[in-house]
Amino acid sequence: MASSELDEMQAGRFAKLALDCVHKEYPNKIAHSLNSDADVKPPRELTPAFYGCYDWHSSVHAHWLLVRLIRMFPEAPFTTGARHALAQSLTPANIAQEVRYLNDVGRNTFERPYGLAWLLQLAGELKEYNGPELRDWSATLRPLEQAVTARISSWLPKLAHPIRTGEHNNTAFALGLMLDYARIAANPDFGRIVDSRARDYYLKDRNCPLAYEPSGEDFLSPCLAEADVMRRVLPDAEFAEWLTAFLPRVELDTKALTR
Repeated sequence: MASSELDEMQAGRFAKLALDCVHKEYPNKIAHSLNSDADVKPPRELTPAFYGCYDWHSSVHAHWLLVRLIRMFPEAPFTTGARHALAQSLTPANIAQEVRYLNDVGRNTFERPYGLAWLLQLAGELKEYNGPELRDWSATLRPLEQAVTARISSWLPKLAHPIRTGEHNNTAFALGLMLDYARIAANPDFGRIVDSRARDYYLKDRNCPLAYEPSGEDFLSPCLAEADVMRRVLPDAEFAEWLTAFLPRVELDTKALTR
């Protein structure tokens, strides 16, 4: 049986995917509100840290991937290129412009929630690494991290109902990434907001309609994304009970869930 462990050769292929795109500006799909002629600029000027990989959230995800691979394989040949790419992107000037862009008029919905959740994953990944370079990049990213948590903290209490599609705007998937970040970053205030909203949205859900999945544009399973966030929120025994009611047609080993 093939091993499920990622080896250095496989990691190198993933690193190449990220390195090939993080500073490749075009083609580019921007979700960009124009406030004036001054906003007609190329992606590298609008969001200079995260302008590659076709769109903002893919660029953020690619940067996260590079950090994760450096952590896992610090001596691998690809780490030199990965560190160079991260150093090129994560500069104080670039992050300051990212903050200005995010906070500008008309951008309240920018990359919300998917891209913002991945930005927090990147912030969390940098915090988990003990190397001096990555600690410096973590500090550099901090103003954008703070802007994103403020944006989400303002938005979530206003979101009366979760979004249950299998695409980028799925609420459950984003909440899971946000909870991971809150725990890594030791940010209990943010974590309480996310935890509370997950309970509000999903605790009473029963019998998820698995027969409706997937739709023609899904890349996430709404049912599994919801289950994935609730496993982060509920104690083991409560989660086993909730999951049995949520996916009653799926045979579950509830004893394994509570071990």
